Amino acid sequence: MSVDLRVLVTGVSRSVGIAATVAGDLAARGWRVAGAGWPDHDAEQPWGRGEPAATDALASWRAVDLADPEAPAALVALAVEDLGGLDAVVAVHARSAAGDVMKVEAGELDACFAVNTRASLLLAREALAVGARRVVLFTTGVHQRPMPDEIAYAASKAALQGVTASLATTAAALGATVNCVNPGPVDTGYADDATRGWVAERMPRGRWGTPGDVAPVVAWLLSEDAGWVTGQTLDADGGWGVRP
Repeated sequence: MSVDLRVLVTGVSRSVGIAATVAGDLAARGWRVAGAGWPDHDAEQPWGRGEPAATDALASWRAVDLADPEAPAALVALAVEDLGGLDAVVAVHARSAAGDVMKVEAGELDACFAVNTRASLLLAREALAVGARRVVLFTTGVHQRPMPDEIAYAASKAALQGVTASLATTAAALGATVNCVNPGPVDTGYADDATRGWVAERMPRGRWGTPGDVAPVVAWLLSEDAGWVTGQTLDADGGWGVRP
């Protein structure tokens, strides 16, 4: 990896989000960070836009709709321009969607696959093409337990998690690693009080995860120490997936 430590982090929109914390943590560790987010998606959700992520520590930040099939290539090109190259990409962005299979519409399925699966794969491809040596993707816990009430979101994240090893095989020939993180339930302000209590009671450590629990995991995956780890899904979820 380059000593310049240049990374693109997607999903940076709300200050309480995982991506904002990851971006800030990497910047504090000496990485030059190009951030991207799409606050308009948050505005459509029950939690709303919220407090915008602080971007002062980042080299750049752009609003980008990753539902656009041309957006990943354009975003990577802009990151290279901003940073003078690219050593890593961390695809934290996600499109959320509620509804089980009896209620979901084709348009929502298409949108979730476009943003959560296609965009992440294209970001990885474009980053590898310009010399990045670390790719970190984000999934959810659907590979551990069913998520019937979020079928579009779960299906698109399951596809991304399921293809991580295949992507890593191609990346290995380029001297790069690809891994996937499942952060489990992380309190980013989206849950109501009842859900927050229900989850906390069942977490092995009695609390939700925080973005600050996730950021060091990402930093390690980007480090030289993790150079022998690839094609893996890390369930850094506080034990949520193995709870009784």
